[in-house]
Amino acid sequence: MGYLIAAALAPLLGPLLYRVLHDHPRAVEAVDNFVYLAVPILVAWQVLPYAWEDRNAFAILAVVVGFLLPALIERVSTALAEQTDNLALVVGLSGLVLHAMLEGTALVPGAVPVDAPFATAIILHRIPISLVIWWLIRPRFGSLAAAAGVGSIVLATLAGYGLGTEFLADVHGSGAEIYQAFVSGSLVHVVFHQGRHDHDHSNDDPHHHHG
Repeated sequence: MGYLIAAALAPLLGPLLYRVLHDHPRAVEAVDNFVYLAVPILVAWQVLPYAWEDRNAFAILAVVVGFLLPALIERVSTALAEQTDNLALVVGLSGLVLHAMLEGTALVPGAVPVDAPFATAIILHRIPISLVIWWLIRPRFGSLAAAAGVGSIVLATLAGYGLGTEFLADVHGSGAEIYQAFVSGSLVHVVFHQGRHDHDHSNDDPHHHHG
């Protein structure tokens, strides 16, 4: 139960970290760079084990399709470009919610061998995930929407734990891994496309250039 509480509370540290660092221009730039690095690593950590374990190239293909599809839609229609980013963001968030549910299920005693390193890995990687969610949603939709995004990860963790091992068994092999791979690609697209637009600090207040 201690692992579950820690895993549920860990996402709350992301927005707190963002808030602490946001008034320091160099720190903000470091956070931006960290997100660009963290998202591909998190995606690889989420997708590659399934692809390797099942010898399934479809998972890798799904990431590529998820990454390229929004860009292709944007090229076809400029009018759809902003909606495409918003849709890709929602799709990407849905994948993170599903992932959080699966992790909540994995923390059920007896679901998988839960040892300290495994639980610690689950707990710690939720901090960058929540930071990424806040980083993506807050500039575009405000703090309330960003808090709802982070809160959805907390609720999904508790829901997964409540649903238990049967949910884990039902999801495995049902195509959920491919879906997660696809939405992971969408998330990478949003981070590198929308993120660079929303986090362009060249137009910040003059005093933000110093310090």
